[in-house]
This record gives sequence, C-alpha cells and structure tokens, in this order.
Amino acid sequence: MSHDFTGQPNLASRALGAGVVYANDDLFAARENLVTPDPPVHDPGAFGPRGKVYDGWETRRRRTPGNDLAIVRLGVRGAVSGVVVDTAYFVGNYPPRVSVDGVDLAGYPSVGELLGASWQPLVPVSEVKGDATNAFGVEGAPTCTHVRLTLHPDGGVARLRVHGRPVPDPALLSGTIDLAALENGGDVVDCSDAFYASARNLLMPGRAHTTADGWVTLLPRGEVQPDTRQVLRVEGDAATTPVDHVRLDVFPDGGLARLRVLGELCP
Repeated sequence: MSHDFTGQPNLASRALGAGVVYANDDLFAARENLVTPDPPVHDPGAFGPRGKVYDGWETRRRRTPGNDLAIVRLGVRGAVSGVVVDTAYFVGNYPPRVSVDGVDLAGYPSVGELLGASWQPLVPVSEVKGDATNAFGVEGAPTCTHVRLTLHPDGGVARLRVHGRPVPDPALLSGTIDLAALENGGDVVDCSDAFYASARNLLMPGRAHTTADGWVTLLPRGEVQPDTRQVLRVEGDAATTPVDHVRLDVFPDGGLARLRVLGELCP
C-alpha cells in the first residue's frame, strides 16, 4: 500500500496539542514520548532507576495473558489516512505485532468512557520490525478524535504518528478565527523553498520556539523587523471579499515563524 500519507500533518504530535491520556503500563519508558514531535534519539550511556533509558514508550514483559495499550488524544479531530509505528532504537525489546483502532467522540471523554467506547479498526494486528519506521495505510480515511495503540503482547515503541487531514468540529468554527491554522483545517499546498524547515510550521499553534520552528530559507533578507509579531489589517473591498486560499510572498527570501489569517467563515 502507498505510504504517500506521510506528507500529511501528524495529528498525534504534541506540537499540535496531542496527548497520551492512558496506558496500562509504562514501567520502562514514559507513554508521553509517543507524541513527542522531534525524532527519537538514543544515548547508549543513559541509565535510570528502571534500567536503560529509551526515548519512547516501553512496557514490562508480560507474565500473564493479554496485551498492552495506550490511548492517544489527537491534537485535532481528523480524517486518518495512515499510521506510522516507529520503533527506532528498539532492537530486542520491540513488540512483534501491533494494532491501531480509532474512535470519534465529541467533547472531552474520560478514560473510562474511552475504554468502553466502540473502537473501529484502523490497522489490523500486523507484524512490525525493530528499529524501523513501520508505516500502515488506512482505508476510507475515517474521522477520529482518539486512537488506541495495542502491543501484542508488549514491548517498546518510540513514536506513534497519525497522518491525516484535520476535520475540526464545525461548532468550534464561529466568530473570528484563524482561517489558516492547521487545527482549523488550513494547510500549506505548495512552497518554493523549505530547505531548513517545513512551511507547515507557519500554521502550527502557539509561538515559535526557535528560528527553525517556521519557514526559513537560505538568505534571510527583508524589510520586516526581526523577532517581531507584526499585525497587518486588511482594508477596503479586500476585507469583505471571500477567499479560499492565501499566498504569502517573501521578498526576496527569509525566515518567518508563524502566519495567522484572522477572519470569519462565509455562510
């Protein structure tokens, strides 16, 4: 199956607001690592009270029947096109098989409600390789707010990435909103240069942390002020003309951290 879905936003990234709301066990490595936006790292000399420190989620070896699982709240409700179970640096302690399920629940369900929800399969029980990027396409692009990663029966996973198209709750899209925000359904459809960083960073929530947390090209030059949040108001007829795309031009090049497009939805 094609893995072209990896070009879509990772809805399970902490940078987008995702979180691990439940795991039945994370004795050896914390569940929160699953949604870390940065690539996994490995320090051969890192040891803690529980043994070797891994940048991922790792459960203890099971002594009883059953499987280990973690539930991830996606950063934004979305149509899921594919899942990546990244076992980077887990060589002898990765799960032999995994499965992934999804559910679309409104509001803020409790752990009990999630555990008792009617989950639909996204990825059937499938074999995975250790220290590898295990990519699985999802048929039909179902809409999900949460995903459940099940290890068969246990082991370690560095990252869980859930790629898809954001589908925000329409009830939340009222009044003046950021029409370009990734969490509101905006995305970058093209970019002339993304040598240093993805242009999609422009649409991420929050303020930029570094110059790499945005679109940075090769020769930063321009008339705008550095390290400044600059607000420009649209005047005249342009302020009332409906649009469905915006194009940002940089003259001639340079680095930008965020782009906000504030407006109201058309009827």
